[in-house]
Amino acid sequence: MSRKSPRIAERIAGFSGREWDPHYLGYFDCFNRQEFYEAHDVLEELWLAGGKTAANYSFHKGLIQLAGAFVHLQKDRPGPAVALFNLADANLRKYPESHHGIDLKEVLGLIEDWRNRVGREPGAPNPLRSGSRPRLALPAVESR
Repeated sequence: MSRKSPRIAERIAGFSGREWDPHYLGYFDCFNRQEFYEAHDVLEELWLAGGKTAANYSFHKGLIQLAGAFVHLQKDRPGPAVALFNLADANLRKYPESHHGIDLKEVLGLIEDWRNRVGREPGAPNPLRSGSRPRLALPAVESR
């Protein structure tokens, strides 16, 4: 268990017993609260546990990179943010448009929108500071 594990367990406690892994649901909860570093940590624990051969390895990695891009924006580092938007895009494009309960077309659209906002011109104001808040739709319950 890592030193982060108790904090992560606290973040995901309310998501146990649902269709999706609590780490996965916790990611969306943290992301939509603009707690991007925490979103990264919560999903990273699941991603690392699955290993490189896991079916969702690149999917989880892409979502982690997406949260990381916003961590960089919170720290007013547009260059690294755009780099992570690009990596997230590349990893998520490996999956079908609807994957693991989410519409990846919407997520890829969010990435494109924010990448364009950030990469417009050097010295442009940080779009995260203008009150714009990125949001991700929660994973849908899959029919069995």
